[in-house]
Amino acid sequence: MSANAKPRGRRALLLVNSKARSGSGPLDAIRTVLREGGLDLIEPEGSTDCKEVIERHAGAVDLVILGGGDGTMNAAAPALVETKLPFGILPLGTANDLARSLGLPLDPEAAARIIPSAPEKAIDLGWVNGHYYFNVASVGFSADLASELTANAKKTWGTVGYAIAAIRLLRRARPFTVTIEHDGRTEKVTTIQASVGNGRHYGGGMTVQEDATVDDGRLDFYSLEVAHWWRLIALLPALRRGTHGKAADVRAFETTELVLTTRKPRAVNTDGELTTWTPAHFKVVPKAVRVLAPPDAAPGATSRFPLPF
Repeated sequence: MSANAKPRGRRALLLVNSKARSGSGPLDAIRTVLREGGLDLIEPEGSTDCKEVIERHAGAVDLVILGGGDGTMNAAAPALVETKLPFGILPLGTANDLARSLGLPLDPEAAARIIPSAPEKAIDLGWVNGHYYFNVASVGFSADLASELTANAKKTWGTVGYAIAAIRLLRRARPFTVTIEHDGRTEKVTTIQASVGNGRHYGGGMTVQEDATVDDGRLDFYSLEVAHWWRLIALLPALRRGTHGKAADVRAFETTELVLTTRKPRAVNTDGELTTWTPAHFKVVPKAVRVLAPPDAAPGATSRFPLPF
């Protein structure tokens, strides 16, 4: 290198999901922030399969920057595990729960300022039937909600859209029977929702468990075994705080592996996407990926209109 040559910055693969709630907006200010932080940006055109794009560019970049919501992070997870590339987050989605769990700013430009200098933080992933997830996987109400909530509604109404759709669906929700196998025990229960959390936040800022983190090496399970749908409204403050496990009609425990079985196959919602069916085998994968985030940041605030499950 000559004396006057400028040293090469770190090469960052920038992938933005244009279908995310704020993914189609202007990105010039964000690009400027990232470049001023010393990053050389690579923005591929063509394929919208982020797994394929990450794998194709893995040998030519130092990190990945993902612009989108939790569904975007979920889609990229297999490639991040395989390539071992660290990733930064531009929160451009509806709920942005992984960003909340990591204490990242929810303003995309502010989040961009953190990426160039943030240390790498190893975090866990949940795993169910071969599918990775960051936040929560659920069977029951939230899976039914995910099947009804359109991408257009999420983009137009944000977390308000979640709340409206949830209220409409709530009165039609019916309990179902699920068998839970964990830690040498088998339990058969009637529930409206069974959830397995890996991270801290979900559904626009609901809390899996009050002391849960995305790097604690555990899964936090809960089952809402309520007699009437209106009881869920009373549980909402506790669901926001993550203290619902103390309620008499909520079953909650920590584990690292479990299996959920239902009489008929039921869809499993992972980070807002329907990805598999029961019977569902869950595991935690400790320190599976590396994210660029402040080391001691407190988890972010909940949203104004969180999804109540």
